[in-house]
Amino acid sequence: MQQDYDLLIAGGGLAGNCLALALKNTGLRMAIVEVNTREQLCASPAGDRALALAAGTVMMLEALGIWQGISHAATAIKQIHVSDRGHFGKTRLSAKKENVDALGYVIIARNIETYVANQAAEAGIELISPARVVGLMSGDNEVCVSLKQGNDSLNVSAKLLVGADGGLSSVRQLLDIPQQITEYGQTALVTTVKSTLPNNNTAFERFTASGPLALLPVAKNQCAVIWTRKNEDADALMLGGEADFLDELQQCFGFKLGELSLVAPRRAFPLSLIRAEKMVAGRAVIIGNAAHQLHPVAGQGFNLGLRDVVRLSEMLIKQNEQHKDIGAADFLKEYSASRKKDHNRTIGFTDAVVKIFSNEWLALAAARNIGLALLDHIPVAKTLLTRHAMGLAGQMPSLGNE
Repeated sequence: MQQDYDLLIAGGGLAGNCLALALKNTGLRMAIVEVNTREQLCASPAGDRALALAAGTVMMLEALGIWQGISHAATAIKQIHVSDRGHFGKTRLSAKKENVDALGYVIIARNIETYVANQAAEAGIELISPARVVGLMSGDNEVCVSLKQGNDSLNVSAKLLVGADGGLSSVRQLLDIPQQITEYGQTALVTTVKSTLPNNNTAFERFTASGPLALLPVAKNQCAVIWTRKNEDADALMLGGEADFLDELQQCFGFKLGELSLVAPRRAFPLSLIRAEKMVAGRAVIIGNAAHQLHPVAGQGFNLGLRDVVRLSEMLIKQNEQHKDIGAADFLKEYSASRKKDHNRTIGFTDAVVKIFSNEWLALAAARNIGLALLDHIPVAKTLLTRHAMGLAGQMPSLGNE
């Protein structure tokens, strides 16, 4: 039976568009289903967030032909300064010492989201929008998907459905895939500040009793702020005036960059670790935030999601070239198994960092500070940490260049 599509991608955000671009020259018949219009996506507050792109992620974006179009909007991280508020422990990571151009880059999400959406449109990839997935059923040879477009209903079929539709994934919900949820009792406060002193392309990660504070360079004298606070503290800071917010931020960070001033609205995002119990059901697979949502402390959310995209795309390319079924159960099982180690390592590392550095138990505080101080003087250990920060720890997807 002839399906309407080979591949149907639910979600026209970063993961969905990057997957479509990776597959644009394969001959696969595909379409993207997106619930929001382009105007709604551009106006979303989530577009204001800063993404920390690991060096390994930049390599993958280069291979996808994306980095070349967004590099001008990204700021290089030349150094990372890690400290523990009120304690002696600190360590510094340097691109120069690792003989690399940068440890990573910072880019505002809207810049990369707009670019990949435009590239997908220019590549002629069909976009069904605004539309939402309201039903699906997997059969032996196809998955039948019901869409809602305003007052109209549309039924389409595909060999494979990919859920790249974010943390509230309709695809995941329709597949009845349970989630494991760890509530941290924390909220991320996000804004941008201007400093009287230049940041010299340094990213600061400062751990405090209520959670980590990160300042990521986005211009010579500007940094994106990701400030994790306990829920009740975050509520108070959001209800208070900008002056009170800024005073508290300055006290928490210190004066390494001189005086800080707000240059963007404050936004708040509740934090938790959410992981789907499986990635595959029938002729459907979920990737990116639909499968996992991480605490921003280690900046690994988008990096992990892009590795999902790259691994799935290279497997789909191979499967298609061999004229095999891209929605076959054994194929999807193989994909799921291939991502498990990376998921476990990255999610486990992020969760451990949150718990270790949001704890003022005296023995733990002493141990982590001794660790940070020693790390600053052990080149091999520092190199290992640096490679993890760069997204180069362990084997990376190859994009077919093995």
